[in-house]
Amino acid sequence: MASAYKLLQLALVVFGLACLLLYPLALVWPSGWAWHHGAPYESDYFMMIVGVYATLGVFLLNAARNPQANLSLIWFFVVSSVVHAAIMAVQSFSGNHMGHLWGDVPVLLLAAIVLAGLVLASGLKEPAAAGTDPADNRHVRSEG
Repeated sequence: MASAYKLLQLALVVFGLACLLLYPLALVWPSGWAWHHGAPYESDYFMMIVGVYATLGVFLLNAARNPQANLSLIWFFVVSSVVHAAIMAVQSFSGNHMGHLWGDVPVLLLAAIVLAGLVLASGLKEPAAAGTDPADNRHVRSEG
């Protein structure tokens, strides 16, 4: 069986590619991925979201090469995905947006759960920044 670290790398690639595929997903299943009627490119809002997620996708693909060095990005993706899903879930009940409860809301939650679980299972920790430990901040008098 593959290690949690290797699975984390794979998950980062899968979710990074999913971020890059947001626009095509909206073409195939608009009620699950796009919030406005018409072609996705007709919505300035949606194109902004596509740009943000495409950028995030590129960074997730890069993070797959070295998850340890990119833990802050991974945790940002996890937390922001939960927040995004929660807001979208509530907003799905207004208007004609129930498709999002079966589209992007569960995908965001799945991505957050999978990545958080794999980070925790792999035992990765943020490296302590130099000088953050009080023991490192002792002033040593130099003789001279």
